[in-house]
Amino acid sequence: MDTFGTLGMQQGSEPFPNLFPTERVMKIWLAVLLCLVLGIQVAQAGEENRLNFDELYSGGGALGLRFSDKVLSFEGKHVVIRGFMAPPLKADADFFVLTREPVALCPFCQSDSDWPDNILVVYLSEKQRFVQNNTVIEVEGDLEIGSWTDEHTGFVSQLRLRNATFHTL
Repeated sequence: MDTFGTLGMQQGSEPFPNLFPTERVMKIWLAVLLCLVLGIQVAQAGEENRLNFDELYSGGGALGLRFSDKVLSFEGKHVVIRGFMAPPLKADADFFVLTREPVALCPFCQSDSDWPDNILVVYLSEKQRFVQNNTVIEVEGDLEIGSWTDEHTGFVSQLRLRNATFHTL
């Protein structure tokens, strides 16, 4: 071995290895890193916009229910929630009521002062075939909050999903 540590090296090779990766290796590492970062962001986004019925309200008082901070932060955003479809009022409706537990009657037929804390009105982006009231479904749509009266039905709601779709689980 000589003083530069070149023992066993072929003649013409450099005494020190190239410490910088080739352009091809750099592109591969950058692609892997990008996939990891995007995958983590997509996973976090899916979790951040997920609601459940226990998170809809933070309490109530003489003026009715108060929306939770989480619901207020999701106003106008695309959210996901699971529940049960209450029996629709008519077969060709483009909306339904999502409930925490299966129900046999329409929980939507009340004033907003009696508004239950375990329902959410869902307006579909396009008509879908309704399911039995004991089937768990997952609904995605744009969250609207605040008292609103449907001009076609006269029903009053506090929370709504617009442009929504659902699927069974």
